[in-house]
Amino acid sequence: MAEMTDVALLEQGQQILKAEAAAVAQAAETLDEAFCWAARLLHHCTGSVVVTGMGKAGLVGRKIAATLASTGTPSHYLHPAEAMHGDLGVLRRDDLVLAFSQSGETDEVTQILPHIRTRGISLIAVTARADSTLGRAADVVVGTGRLGEADPLGMAPSTSTTVMLALGDSLALVASVLRGFSHDDFAARHPGGSLGMRLLRVEDAMRPLERCRTASPDETVRSVFARPLPDRRTGAVMIIAATGRLEGIFTDSDLARLFEHRHDHALDRPIGDVMTKQPACARQGSRLEEAIAILERRRLSELPVVDKAGRPCGLIDVVDLVGVEVAHADGAAARGVAA
Repeated sequence: MAEMTDVALLEQGQQILKAEAAAVAQAAETLDEAFCWAARLLHHCTGSVVVTGMGKAGLVGRKIAATLASTGTPSHYLHPAEAMHGDLGVLRRDDLVLAFSQSGETDEVTQILPHIRTRGISLIAVTARADSTLGRAADVVVGTGRLGEADPLGMAPSTSTTVMLALGDSLALVASVLRGFSHDDFAARHPGGSLGMRLLRVEDAMRPLERCRTASPDETVRSVFARPLPDRRTGAVMIIAATGRLEGIFTDSDLARLFEHRHDHALDRPIGDVMTKQPACARQGSRLEEAIAILERRRLSELPVVDKAGRPCGLIDVVDLVGVEVAHADGAAARGVAA
């Protein structure tokens, strides 16, 4: 075979993507009452959703089982071949089986169907043909449609598995909506990594008030910065009024600007005269991802956290958010002071 040019390679890749995208779009247009029935079965399942499939469909099934479990529907994957050698023992009467097979005739899948029915377990089939062996055994069939595979030979599972994956995701996510799955539920299942970090409450990531720099409005800038630092450095001073409410913020950037403009005399003025008034704040109890969005949008390095009465209870410092996506598209960390 002659070596393909980059143009030809790009055209081939685009054709495959367009073919798969068109198949998913067609699947969306042909959803019917069967999808609703399947989603409600998932929602009402009191046991576990046991997902099965062989080969590439099995790999799709593993992913859907993981998506179900992470969005509020207890689920695990059952390998159909292993099922015939003892793993059928995982099935309980209150379970629900979700089976993937484009043809509906995969031997390893069809062999376990009588055992599923004997146990009185409901079955959802994601397959092309309702009149297939799998389709006839199912309580409900979510059809993928008769699809041509996107690979040049028209044989490798590609379009069919893409549609299966999309339908499985759709079923799992609609079921999560029916369950009233919330941000708190999602956070409880995703405590690790940057995603888990973003789903925390701000008070889980903020520096508590006793570890922050604070001052009253009538203290001079010089006296505030002459005081010993808290146990960890922060580039912001929260200015707190006699009422206990946050009145303003003064940052290292503000201090640098005084020197830059040769306003050295301001060091002996009340910090309340040179602070940023009404700074951007995060509300206690809000999500860290909301605070991160404020940091990004306003290009800030520090964000006070206040309660409902406007009293400060801590500070979000961008330094503490290493590993969380707080950078802009240009790669620069959010910096600056409230405008």
